Amino acid sequence: MPVPTEESLIEYPSDFPIKVVGIMHDEFTDTIVEMIVEHDPTFHAGKVETRPSTQGKYLSLTVTIRATSREQLDNLYRALSSHEMVKFVL
Repeated sequence: MPVPTEESLIEYPSDFPIKVVGIMHDEFTDTIVEMIVEHDPTFHAGKVETRPSTQGKYLSLTVTIRATSREQLDNLYRALSSHEMVKFVL
């Protein structure tokens, strides 16, 4: 159910950080960037911060997208969360 604009805690458009965590894999970052570009065409790999876990098993990506609507964010979260390489999205 859509949230009325006046009840949203986010003002659109705005820069919105998202953390994506997955198993360490050579193609993880590129795959996530491709998915994000589908939802935010202004996004590019230069907006990605990477951080491996202490033991190197996981990779955390912090991406900052240009959020233009609640629908865009919801669709992106669903796409990321359902991808087989992704463990969780914050």
